[in-house]
This record gives sequence, C-alpha cells and structure tokens, in this order.
Amino acid sequence: MANPKITFIGAGSSVFMKNIVGDILQRPALAGAEIRLMDINPTRLEESAVIAGKLISTLGVAATVKTFDNQRQALDGTDFVVVCFQIGGYEPSTVIDFDVPKKYNLRQTIADTLGVGGIMRGLRTVPHLWSICEDMLEVAPRAIMLQYVNPMAINTWAIAEKYPTIRQVGLCHSVQGTAHELANDLGIAYEDIRYRSAGINHMAFFLNFEQRQPDGSYRDLYPELHRAYREGRAPKPGWNPRCPNKVRYEMMTRLGYFVTESSEHFAEYTPYFIKEGREDLIEKYGIPLDEYPKRCIEQIASWKRTSEEYRNADRIEVKASREYASSIVNSVWTGEPSVIYGNLRNNGVITSLPDAAAVEVPCLVDDNGLQPTYIGDLPPQLTALMRTNINVQELTVRALVEEKREHIYHAAMMDPHTAAELDLDQIWSLVDDLIAAHGAMLPEWARGTQTAQVA
Repeated sequence: MANPKITFIGAGSSVFMKNIVGDILQRPALAGAEIRLMDINPTRLEESAVIAGKLISTLGVAATVKTFDNQRQALDGTDFVVVCFQIGGYEPSTVIDFDVPKKYNLRQTIADTLGVGGIMRGLRTVPHLWSICEDMLEVAPRAIMLQYVNPMAINTWAIAEKYPTIRQVGLCHSVQGTAHELANDLGIAYEDIRYRSAGINHMAFFLNFEQRQPDGSYRDLYPELHRAYREGRAPKPGWNPRCPNKVRYEMMTRLGYFVTESSEHFAEYTPYFIKEGREDLIEKYGIPLDEYPKRCIEQIASWKRTSEEYRNADRIEVKASREYASSIVNSVWTGEPSVIYGNLRNNGVITSLPDAAAVEVPCLVDDNGLQPTYIGDLPPQLTALMRTNINVQELTVRALVEEKREHIYHAAMMDPHTAAELDLDQIWSLVDDLIAAHGAMLPEWARGTQTAQVA
C-alpha cells in the first residue's frame, strides 16, 4: 500500500507539529508517511524539520521529511493538508486586538473566535486559507484539509462558501478535552463516560453525558454535575489557575446543558460576565481578563525552551495527544472507521440552525471521507444562544465574500459582548481604529479610508 503525503502549512508551530506527527507515525499504516513541512519562517521551519527527523528516529519508522518555503510546491500531489498558522502572530496582531478595544473600556479574555478580536482575526486569516484552497484546486483537488486555525467557525464557513468542492474539516480539542475535565471533576474514569455533543465551535453543548454501569446500562451524570456545583465540589482547579471554570457551571444551571469550550472563552461570547464597573462579576466568576496575551507570552517562552530541548535530545518522548488529525488520516487512508467531532457546513444536520452555518457535530470517518451525523433540532435555549454568535460569524463571512467593509461594522454591532458595552458611535469608531491599526494585514478592500456610511 502506498504511503500518504501529509503537508503542514504553518509547520513552524513546532510543538503542535510534533504532537500531530507523533500521533501519525505511531499508527502502523501511516508509519511510512511523507511529511511535508512548509513555513515562511526559515528558522522555525528548520527547527521543525529537526524535530520531525528525531521523531522518526525515536520511533524507528520509515517516514520521510521534506521542507518547503513555497506553498504550492508543498501541496502538489498531497493527500492531507494540516493548517496551523496564526496570521499576524502575537505581535502585532494579538496586541492590537486587545489594546485598541481597551481604549473604549471593552475588555476581552481570548479574542480569537468572536467579538471584535475574532472579527479582525477572521479578516486577517480567511484570505490566506483561500489561497491554500486555490492551490489545492490546482495541484491536490482531492486532498482533505484539516484546519486547526481560529476563528474556526468563520474560517470553515468562509471556505465552504467560496470553495464548496474543497474537502475540509475544522478541528478543535474542546469536546474531548471538556469530557476529560468533567470526568475529573466527578472522579470518574474517562473510559466509562459516554457523551453526545452538538452546536457550533466553542459553543457546542453535551446533549447527554453518561457513565457506563456494571450491568452495561448508562447513568445520566447531569444530576451529579449540578449537585457537585451546588456543594462546591466542582469545578476542581483546572489546568489554568487564572480561571476557576465557574462560568460554564453557572451557565449549566441556567440552560440545563454544559458547554464544551472553556470559561475563558465563553465569558466573552455572551453579555453576562464582563461588564465595565462590575468588578464583582469578574471576581465572582474568576474571569481571566487579558488571558490570551498572557498565554501567548508564556507559550512563546515555553516553545523556545521545549524546541531547544528537542533539538539537543537524541530521542524525543512520544505521547498520544487528544487531537483528531491522526485518527482522520488513518480512517481515510485505511478505511478503518472512527468517530470524531468536526466543524463542517451544516447542510441540515442541525435543523434549528442555518444550513450555511459551520456546525460542530460527531462525524463518521472512513475511506469515503467525513460524514456528519444527523442531530435534528437543538433545545430552543441553546439554539437561541448560538444564533447570537452565528450572526457575527455570518456578517464577517459576508464582508469577506462580498468585500463589503460595512459588514465589518455590522458584525461588531451584533456581537453580544461588544453591544452590551458600547453604543453605536463607539462601535463604529472602534472598528475604524482596529482597521487603521492592522493596516496591510487586512485585505485591501477593508482598508479604505472612509468609515462605513451612516444613513
């Protein structure tokens, strides 16, 4: 059997690349894969190539590594495309996304998925994803794009809108990661948990969360989650001590379901938790303001240390990650079925959400590709909350597809957190300032000198 060709665009994300490549090469059918690494930063690219080479040596497999500084060449004839870049980086773009809104007293936690930060990140990112799609259509039309880039829903929606024939899936680890967290909070082995989740990326909910019993039946764990929260036994301290994860538990008590993305994220997708002059809310729910810039600084320092350790090591410890990429590649390549949670165009899978929206649902994977499973209507309160985020996503995609600057303002108007804090004149002025600060990092159509017309 031939070996798959797997291309990494943004391979300079060396630690992420290491985890995915390590997962892939531990699967027997993929051990001879051709790993193609592409990045615009030659130093980071060379660093990643060294790490990949040491992975191959450690595992004793027959895989090969090739490096590219040309995107189309890296994609030519490939079978899978793993996308893992951050357009604009921590500096200047993430700093802009946080610092400019602060001038309007608009505070954020992560700012990479929704809100004014997520809108700007989408405007920076989608054109580069589209350029990959253009090249794939020319040199790898049947390849599958495994897209790990935020804002996930905006990106997935925009690709499906403009390049509907591209086989793509947006991948996140929030569903499986949260399931592990909840199992830990309840003191239950993850292997005994069964769950089903659906929604949109970063706002999907566990529709059921159950524990396998000795007789083979399943016990609903939602009553135990509610009881643990009331009694103060949950949430237990998570990986991030800056956020005690109370937001998600509180929302569970109001909505009846637990959301699959972190409290850091969820606090800024809704209008309830971050309010100017309400420091009591920040304290009560442990809202980690400016979390993402702090995380970026820590990760940059950690990447430098870890990459240097990998470079100097003769062997690299290889552990299985929680990412879905290797499972997808293995199932598509061998036909061995698997189930993953992926982001794709809705197309009627969740009947209470728009067909064009990007939804996150369980998908069956085999040599036919990825097939999303039918969900039907979500509980109405979950649908209503998701629509507030879908409004922002849709208007950002409309701005990109139609090249209409006014829709950037409309997207910001509809954002739940922004609209709760700022009036219309402030929103218009903030968008102007963000566009000016980003400059050439945004598409030319978005950089016009005129503010969107106010009738």
